[in-house]
Amino acid sequence: QVQLVESGGGLVQAGGSLRLSCAASGRTAGNYAMGWLRQAPGKEREVVGAISRGGATISYADAVKGRFTISTDNAKNTVFLQMSSMKPEDTAVYYCAAKFGIRFVAPPDYWGQGTQVTVSS
Repeated sequence: QVQLVESGGGLVQAGGSLRLSCAASGRTAGNYAMGWLRQAPGKEREVVGAISRGGATISYADAVKGRFTISTDNAKNTVFLQMSSMKPEDTAVYYCAAKFGIRFVAPPDYWGQGTQVTVSS
């Protein structure tokens, strides 16, 4: 079992920045690739970005490439999503998720509780 606890969502103006955190706990948390997903109202959930187990590979959706950055604090089993130059279309509930193995491939095995991010124009 892996538990994922997110924090850091909120309201930000367009052009601003937010950082989301996802703390993973559980005996085997280190065996998982991690991903960030989001779901906007009326839209399907989409993968924003992902980091492989060990951190060798990081990938991003085209919509956020160059604006969002995934990083980790391995000592704390925490994954971050730094969001910059934010746009109103980034408004969504953001989830971190874990997938057993090296690569993050949907669907995940575990989900965080989700955190609301709202970008005002």
